[in-house]
Amino acid sequence: MTDQSMKRANFVGYGIRLLTLAAAVTVSASCGDLNRAGKSPVFLIMNSLTTSTGQRTLQSDVQVLVGTQATTGNDLGQASIGAAMKNTVTPTAPTAVNSITINRYRVTFRRADGRNTPGVDVPYGFDGGTTATVVVGGNTTVSFDLVRRQNKEEPPLRNLVAGGGLRVISMIAEVTFYGRDQTGNEVSVGGAIDIQFSDF
Repeated sequence: MTDQSMKRANFVGYGIRLLTLAAAVTVSASCGDLNRAGKSPVFLIMNSLTTSTGQRTLQSDVQVLVGTQATTGNDLGQASIGAAMKNTVTPTAPTAVNSITINRYRVTFRRADGRNTPGVDVPYGFDGGTTATVVVGGNTTVSFDLVRRQNKEEPPLRNLVAGGGLRVISMIAEVTFYGRDQTGNEVSVGGAIDIQFSDF
């Protein structure tokens, strides 16, 4: 084999190795995307996240007077959640196993100014249980506790009591719902809602 032929063979071999490496990276990236997306052939869609009365911002009163008695209570939220099939290239008709049953949720709070220490700047997050089934192509309304009474009895919300509405803390509540399709694959979806806390 001449020097020219050897150079050509080495160049071709190098090119093949580069193509093989690129293909491996592409496959690896694709697998990572699939892993992040979960194994279920169905995904959840958060259509809306509001208060129990349909408001997109919650005005949360940290203390309510009933006669001469001061009390607190939970603030309720509701989420409209839908479901759809992931595969739109070769679509298949959904079946009962594609329905997703939501079984729990988590609420966390944050502030736009970056002061987000639980129990100091924002209330502690919490987990709650709920049960609702979402079918592919349909919408299900899920009711849940958006702010709990315990949140209002701890700092920083407790510090607003007797402020007469002059002091307001604005926050964002991030709510994530978790569930499984009927074959056990885990699915989740999240949304956010503005909250203004005060002793109104």
